[in-house]
Amino acid sequence: MPVAVDDVPEEGRTFELEADAETRAAIANMAGLRDLPRLAATFDVTRQGSGGLRVAGRVSATAGQTCVVTLEPLLKSIEEDVDQLFMPQIDPPAPLGDREPARTPPDVKWNDPEPLIGGVVDLGALVTEFLILGLDPYPRKPGAVFEPPKEQASDGGPFAALAGWSKGRNGG
Repeated sequence: MPVAVDDVPEEGRTFELEADAETRAAIANMAGLRDLPRLAATFDVTRQGSGGLRVAGRVSATAGQTCVVTLEPLLKSIEEDVDQLFMPQIDPPAPLGDREPARTPPDVKWNDPEPLIGGVVDLGALVTEFLILGLDPYPRKPGAVFEPPKEQASDGGPFAALAGWSKGRNGG
C-alpha cells in the first residue's frame, strides 16, 4: 500500500492493514514459510521535516514454520515494533547516460533515514520486511532437543579388509 507525503495530513494518519489470503500465500512462499495464517499491521504515519515521513507501529503475524529438530509443523507468533524515518534524497542520482553508476557513499550510517523515493512509502513492503526480520531462522517446538547419533564401534570402515590385504602382500 503506497502512501505519498501529500496523503498524510499535518496531524498524521493511522493505517490498519490486514493481508488477505492471496497476499499471505504469496508472502509465505517468498519467505519460505509453510503458511501464514495471520498478518496485520498498525502504523501511525506522520510528516517529518521538509518532505519526510515517520512510520511507527507494529507488525504482528502467525507464521507456519517447521521445527528444525523434529521436522513437525509449528506456529510462531511474531510481534515486531516499527519506527522508520524516510527522508527525500538530497542529491537524487542523475540519469546514467555515459557515466558509471554511483557507489554507496562511504559516510552512510546504520541509523540514517531510509530514502524516500518519489515521495512515497510502501507500507506493504515495510510489513513484509519486518515480518521476515522477526522470523526465527531455526524454529523449534517447545522441549525439542537435538541429540547427536550415538558413537558406534568402528569396524575399520569399508577399506579395513584391503588394509590387511595390502600389509600381507607387501611383506609387512
